[in-house]
Amino acid sequence: MIKVLKIAGVILLLILVILYILFYNFSAPKSDAKVLSAFAKLGQTPNIEHRTFKGYSYRVVSMQDQIDTSLSTLVFIHGSIGSVMDFKSYLTDSTLLSEFNMLVYDRIGYGKDHTGEVQESIAFEVGVLHDLTEGIDPSKIVLAGYSYGGPVALASKRNYKGLIIMAGAVYSEAEAVPWMINFYRWKITRWMIPMTWIAASKEKLSHADDLRKFEQEWNQHPSKIKVIHGDADWIVPFSNADYLQNTFPEEQIEIFPIPGAGHGLIWSQRDLIIQEILSGLRWFEQ
Repeated sequence: MIKVLKIAGVILLLILVILYILFYNFSAPKSDAKVLSAFAKLGQTPNIEHRTFKGYSYRVVSMQDQIDTSLSTLVFIHGSIGSVMDFKSYLTDSTLLSEFNMLVYDRIGYGKDHTGEVQESIAFEVGVLHDLTEGIDPSKIVLAGYSYGGPVALASKRNYKGLIIMAGAVYSEAEAVPWMINFYRWKITRWMIPMTWIAASKEKLSHADDLRKFEQEWNQHPSKIKVIHGDADWIVPFSNADYLQNTFPEEQIEIFPIPGAGHGLIWSQRDLIIQEILSGLRWFEQ
């Protein structure tokens, strides 16, 4: 019996080690070559460039050699944790490609360079966004911010064509801290956490305080706003969408709830979100 228990213990340990290695590799930022390979499987070859903001380099993936000024430009802003890979199926969608120039970028701290070096600052993130979109007429830009990317879009007060806020974490009073964050808080387990998850943990723990610097100014944003949020989201509760609905006049905001959807809606509800991005574009143009 003791021998059987020892063998079972060794097997369980090996399984845990393998799972940890897979988790670590899955969480690691992807190289340019892996990004290109992933897009190639979806039939597209994007452009990749590396830009610098305040001494930090960040990766930009675009689907056009240069901006077509006859089209609107759709800029995706990922959450915590996240990367350019979150939106690869959007950037390769034929309908979106016919309607938009499209850009996505690794927020600083989540790419191959400066991994983990998040600045825990919405204001800093707005600076990166403005650096990215320099030279593009804001009235031709649609910002699509997911999770942490939602408040980044709202904090940029430029008069954009419109904003798409997807499961946006915009309300400090509704900010929920998952129990898993404790693995970062506890020094005994912190060493096990991949750098990108450390970055996300830092942002999550400081996010409520950072939001309080901005949320009283959300109603100053001049753009139309479409909010897409799942009513089963326990990471960023639906009360964030309710808060925005109560913040803006009715003619400036549309709320699109998705019954049963959780925080991963950009993956689980991808086709529906693409439809809502397109309908949002029509509404923005009215």
